Parts: sequence; structure tokens; C-alpha cells
Amino acid sequence: MFPRLSNPPESSSFFLFGPRGTGKSTFLEQHFAQDRTLWIDLLDPEQEDIYARRPKELSERISAQKGRFDWVVIDEIQKVPRLLSVVHESIERTGTRFALTGSSARKLRRGSADMLSGRAFVEHMFPLTSREMGDAFDLQSALETGTLPGLTRLESREDRLAFLRAYALTYLKEEVWSEQVVRKLDPFRLFLEVAAQCNGEIVNTSGIARDVGADHKTVGAYFEILEDTLVGLLLEPCHASVRKRQARSPKFYFFDTGVTRALSHTLNVPLVPRTHAFGKAFEQLVILEIARLNSYGRRDYRLSYLRTKDGAEIDLVVERPGMPAALVEIKSTDHADERDVRGLRRFLPDFPGAEAFCLSRDDAARVIDGVPVLPWLDGIAALGL
Repeated sequence: MFPRLSNPPESSSFFLFGPRGTGKSTFLEQHFAQDRTLWIDLLDPEQEDIYARRPKELSERISAQKGRFDWVVIDEIQKVPRLLSVVHESIERTGTRFALTGSSARKLRRGSADMLSGRAFVEHMFPLTSREMGDAFDLQSALETGTLPGLTRLESREDRLAFLRAYALTYLKEEVWSEQVVRKLDPFRLFLEVAAQCNGEIVNTSGIARDVGADHKTVGAYFEILEDTLVGLLLEPCHASVRKRQARSPKFYFFDTGVTRALSHTLNVPLVPRTHAFGKAFEQLVILEIARLNSYGRRDYRLSYLRTKDGAEIDLVVERPGMPAALVEIKSTDHADERDVRGLRRFLPDFPGAEAFCLSRDDAARVIDGVPVLPWLDGIAALGL
């Protein structure tokens, strides 16, 4: 089992949101002493039925065992949003501390649930980072099958691919349909496939709408669902002095490279270095790693991309509070050259005081035309993450 970077508060209640299979429950089982924690699993149909019928049973159970438990863990709180009113009351009246897991706050907000009025922190859990995996991290495997924790228990490639295919179907069934997030499943299923094929590209809602037989507003709402349920990352265009020359729509990245390939039905297609598909997967992996470490470290970095109308682009613009902005190019090559830093040199004058970094698969750091070219893991650390 890998040590996780999530560091929830010790003295305050908190939500722990993350997609299914990212290890929320396993993390909390390791984080809290079993004999001092009251565990409520709302994925258990019997427990869900009990608390859905009579939420007050929670406060009665806590009162009956007062002093025995330090924490109450409620898994998948979005299954019974009404419980949050009881949680709120228990925090106020008895000082009970709660750890509440869920796929996202979307259903809670949609149901006008009590979000505890700031009395609970919000934490997030993602697939494993390379830092969490340590020596067990393998770049080729991460690119092809992703880093969901469940994969690490599977020895054969066939089992890992079967896991990812099942995960994609499970997401459709459990996260979308059973939670009634969308009314019609078939257009959304097709949307997921098309969105996966367009992963890492600027969102074109009108084009995707034509492909899936929906209007562009519906497609825009679908992207919002993926972002709200933490299954996707919308990377907004940078707002800088060059904004008048920029693209206006965000880029979209699914939360895991393996799930992306499962949804796009490309799991059996090998990723070969120096191909377009390999480069796209590598860019996705690096951006996701930066986003995850930014969240875990509470760095409050603002991530965006830059592309002008003439096609010039910077993969990532990182605004770092108290530090210079960073312009980042992500190259999957194992030997970067002058062409790979050309865009950085072009845009640096538009960002006074900014730093430029080229992150690649190079074995050692170099400087090309004044731009640091770093092995990608070293480059992420150089960003302050």
C-alpha cells in the first residue's frame, strides 16, 4: 500500500471528495484508529436504507456511544444528503468530528443539502502520483493504464485492461445514471467516448454536439458534470497581455490516462515514443501530476494554457503566489533541442519576470538558448511542487 499525500485536518471535520477507486476509504482506514472510529458505509444497501428512512438514527447512535469514538466516517455521503443536517447538528451540539467521503459535492449542492456552513474542510483524492508510488512508478505503464490504486493489485496486463473497461462502465452506471445526474444515458455515453478522443484539445462544444446528437449547451453541461465529479480537468486559457490574440475556450483532460484510453477504446493500442499519441498521453500525465501536487500541497497555483490565433502555444502557464509566473513546455522527447524551447522564448517578453521551463524525458538537466530543460519530475519540483 502506498502512502498518500493527502493531509486532512486533525482537529476539524472534513469532506474527502474524489472519483470512485481513488482510494478514499482505504486512506481513511489507515488514517484513523479502527477502534476509535465509527464507520458508516452508505454503499451498503442496508445502511443506506436505514439512514435514508430515518437520518436521526445517526445522532441517536452517536449519543448512545458517547466518548467511545474520536471520529465518525461516513462513506459516500451523497447517497443520503439529508444526513448532513444531522452531521451539522452533531458538530454544533457535541463537537463530534466527521470525515465524509463522496465522489463530489455536485449531488449535495443540487439537492440543496446542508454543506456544513464552512465547518468542514474540503479535501480531494486523486489517482496515485509518481511521488506516492516512488520506485514502483513506471512511466510507460502510467501512460498506458494510468495510476488508479486498484491496478497495483493486478499482475497481468489483461487484468489491468479488464479493470479499466469495467471502471468506465461502472462510472456510467453508478456515478451518472444511479445518481440521476443526466436524464438520458445514451447521448452521455457517446459524449464520453468523443470527449476521450478529444482529450487534451481545446473544447469545441458545437463540434462535439454534432457528433453526439445533442445541443451545444447540453455538451457544455456534460463537461461541467465531469469537472464537478472530479473526472476531468478544464484548463482555462491564460489571461495575460496577449489575451486579445488568444483562443477563448478551455482545454479538457480526463483525470487518468488509463481511463481516457478505456473510454476512447484504445487500450489495446501500444503507446510508442515519438508518436503523436505518446506525446498527448505524456502531456496529460505531466499536467495531471502538477494539478494533483498543487491540490495536495495547497499551493493555490493557477494553471492555464496559452494559444494564439496563429497557432503558437504554451502548454502550461503557472501563476504562483509570491513567485514569478512559470511558462512550461511539455515535450515527450528524450533529447530536447532548440525547436522545443522556441515557443517559450517567443512568449517570455509578454510575461515580465516570468521563468521558463521545458519538461521532457531527458536524463539530465541542460540549458538551451537560456531555457532550462529538465527531466520532467525534476521540472515539477522546480515549479515549487
